[in-house]
Amino acid sequence: MSLEEADFNKLHSVLSRYGRRRENLIPVLQAVQGKLGYLPAAAMQEIARHLDIPAVDVYGVATFYNQFRLTPPGKHSVRVCLGTACHMKGGYITLDAWQRRLGIDRGGTTPDREFDLDTVACVGCCAMAPVTVVDNEPEARVDPTRVDGILLSLKPAKGTGE
Repeated sequence: MSLEEADFNKLHSVLSRYGRRRENLIPVLQAVQGKLGYLPAAAMQEIARHLDIPAVDVYGVATFYNQFRLTPPGKHSVRVCLGTACHMKGGYITLDAWQRRLGIDRGGTTPDREFDLDTVACVGCCAMAPVTVVDNEPEARVDPTRVDGILLSLKPAKGTGE
């Protein structure tokens, strides 16, 4: 598995800004994800080479912290809140509806890269529970029917050329 030339260049522009010390691992991972949108396996191998550490250590850190993505992001980001209020008001039912409608599990991206789905601990909109954040916009009282409505609003109409 290798990186496309554009991604390879982005990766090396990030690596050139950091020294070769192990302590730079998390800032490097953050910067690379910022440039590429996620952390592909080939990028993690390059990071390991640059920092002269085992690739398994890079992978271990990337999988330990939930801020890092190992799959490419979708065009639309869907985050289901599972904080206490959302949990009590049906957050897991909402998550299940999103998973069924999109055909992916949490942490996944649809094959057409239109949507990615994940959960968050709390978005601070407890009075609107259960909340789903779609493309950084909170959606209030999201039940399975609202999931369908949100999806309809995000998908371009057939034949519009979009």
